[in-house]
Amino acid sequence: MAGDTGLRRFVQSGGHPQSGGSPPTTPQDQRAPTLKPSPDSPSGNSPSGNEKCELCATEIPDEHGHIADTEAASLMCACRACYLLFTQPRSGRRKYVAVPDRYLADTSRVMSPAEWDQLEIPVGLAFFLRSSRDEASLAGFYPGPAGVTECQLDLQQWAQLVASYPLLGAPVPDVEAALISRSDSGVEYFLVPIDACYELAGRMRLYWRGFDGGTQAQESLAAFLAGVRARARPFSLASSDG
Repeated sequence: MAGDTGLRRFVQSGGHPQSGGSPPTTPQDQRAPTLKPSPDSPSGNSPSGNEKCELCATEIPDEHGHIADTEAASLMCACRACYLLFTQPRSGRRKYVAVPDRYLADTSRVMSPAEWDQLEIPVGLAFFLRSSRDEASLAGFYPGPAGVTECQLDLQQWAQLVASYPLLGAPVPDVEAALISRSDSGVEYFLVPIDACYELAGRMRLYWRGFDGGTQAQESLAAFLAGVRARARPFSLASSDG
């Protein structure tokens, strides 16, 4: 349908869309992606023969980088050479931007459950992102039976959270997001690449069963968060510059 772009292609009906820039559309592969391996990981080093770079048509491994088309609000699968072409910083808004492989966590500032509750999101996990087309806008999404639901946000409340927790304001528009997870053990929050959000949306759409998601969805979500924790480096105001 018109406007069904970015993570909104995963959005279930009955959500509450907010005006603002759309996050990128899904890459060519409709499967739930997986977290990128670390550079020294042996996985992802050989082509699978099933996918090709969407810029040069070179065969690429299952684990590969993505490039955001900020004008078309889309993600493209990329070989390493093409990916590196769009990692260099340039002034002004860019049409193509490589999605960084950056995961950050700030354990020095502990968010309380009461602060999370002020966002009035009905589940315990959500991610938040901005578009370079309108950096004043903010889109929030949380997982559900059809993938994700877009939620309306109190921007003043969000600004107060960012003032208390600078990591939440550090994601680069179009290519990174803030991820917040509340559980019985407390609240965790991270900076993650946008393709990790696609992984989460894809997992939930693939595995969710019944009212609460079911065992498989819960186990998949736990594995996703474990992967994020394992990759996350300590956040500092200096690290927010990339």
